[in-house]
Amino acid sequence: METTRQNKIARLLQKELSEMFQQQTRAMHGVLVSVSVVRISPDMSYARGYLSVFPSERAEEIVKNINDNVKSIRYELGKRVRFQLRIIPELKFFVDDSLDYAAHIDELLKK
Repeated sequence: METTRQNKIARLLQKELSEMFQQQTRAMHGVLVSVSVVRISPDMSYARGYLSVFPSERAEEIVKNINDNVKSIRYELGKRVRFQLRIIPELKFFVDDSLDYAAHIDELLKK
């Protein structure tokens, strides 16, 4: 069960990361990266971000690239939320394939 503070910080991180990824992917035509959900540890030191990537065929490649550049992303995030948070959490990103899973289930139900 997440506390109210965890939820507020997770929403703040989700909003800021979404804006950052939106700005960075403008140059990459045909690619859309959105932050589905952010989960933060109880001590606020680790955050896991789940990313939805369109097109989904490139999802693994893009998330790997984002995880390789996590230090610069954390630095940019720190500049954006420096007045709201004392410690910027360590970031780790994963592919959120829940939309693909839901589409697969719908397809199975139609058969």
